[in-house]
Amino acid sequence: MGLAPLWRLRAGGEESSDAVDALPESAPVPIGPDRGGAASSPPAQTPPPERVPEVRSVRAALPVRDLIPRAAGEAAAAAPDRRDDGDPARTGRIARMDWDELEADIRACKACRLCEKRRQAVPGVGHRRAEWMFVGEGPGAEEDQRGEPFVGAAGKLLDAMLAAIGLQRGENVYIANAVKCRPPHNRTPQADEIAACHPYLARQIELVRPRVVVALGRPAALALLDAEISIGASRGRVFHRAETQVVVTYHPAYLLRNPADKAKAWEDLCFARRLMQEQAGKV
Repeated sequence: MGLAPLWRLRAGGEESSDAVDALPESAPVPIGPDRGGAASSPPAQTPPPERVPEVRSVRAALPVRDLIPRAAGEAAAAAPDRRDDGDPARTGRIARMDWDELEADIRACKACRLCEKRRQAVPGVGHRRAEWMFVGEGPGAEEDQRGEPFVGAAGKLLDAMLAAIGLQRGENVYIANAVKCRPPHNRTPQADEIAACHPYLARQIELVRPRVVVALGRPAALALLDAEISIGASRGRVFHRAETQVVVTYHPAYLLRNPADKAKAWEDLCFARRLMQEQAGKV
């Protein structure tokens, strides 16, 4: 189907945007128009819009904490997570869970309306002490059926993206989503839904303790950083969630609809890989 992971490095490790021509423009995408970007996304040659109306109101549910963008190579500064997740007792209970308790709680969760239409919740998948963590938006139809994130066409492209920088699903990589239940019709998660799921994502990050987290799309960046950002304006920058470095890039489903931006995503992956190599050199 033309979905094989064909992103690759050239000989000698040269970074080339030619490596991102992995999928044809006609590749099937079983993900709604809002997955990875607004339905009104402009053509590939036009910069993406600065705001997404569906998530702009998230500040009402997720008060902004200290968000510290830093240039690559600059010393990290930890910012405390001051997010208010609505129910302190529930947040505190989740913060003490081990992996088995956490995944069981996610599967039984009824904290927001998304539980009403789901087939099953989708906690996450991968190595539980990985150095890399990738966070998407939410499950799609196939993910809702199979119980694993990123298993449709966008998941195949994500696997290709991982392979391009020498990674593989399940090996030193953990994959999760901002919300754990499929939004109806694959719409963008709403502010209160992201807020309800945030304690789960926060606990996953605490348990995994990744060195670098890659936010795939605006909703994922919003959940991780608690602030409105433009993906285009934030590329090539390091953000910090407490002591964890965060890099933002486009969601794979957006790239399926806008293949010209695969070159930009390739640059973002190479940037994240350099950050990881710099951290390894400091150990």
